[in-house]
Amino acid sequence: MTKFVHSMLRVLDEARAIDFYTRAFGLRIADRLVFADFTLVYLTAQDGPFELELTINHGRTEPYALGDGYGHLALVVDDLDAEHARLAGLGLAPGKLIDFKNGDTPVGRFFFITDPDGYKIEVIQKGGRFG
Repeated sequence: MTKFVHSMLRVLDEARAIDFYTRAFGLRIADRLVFADFTLVYLTAQDGPFELELTINHGRTEPYALGDGYGHLALVVDDLDAEHARLAGLGLAPGKLIDFKNGDTPVGRFFFITDPDGYKIEVIQKGGRFG
């Protein structure tokens, strides 16, 4: 059996990244491991076992170049409009709401938000294949 357990992002500023993911998505620190050259912080949501691993390389001062290979993380919410308004109210600048269709067939409704390190997060209305 295969089970996905986490996805890792390299971040420049640990406090700023944790503040964003805590305020934006309610993630909490599950574990923090400090090594000589780097720190790993595991963030988890209250309702799921999947974790987001933040890697902080000690002494790094330049932002990471995300390149053209990174896509995005995605999560579902019960009320997309309320979540969009909440994030905007926090000053986190969510993108525009998008009704995504394949021809006339609805696929999903979502918006993107960008974390302090430039990573894109897709926030999707719960339902259909995103239930």
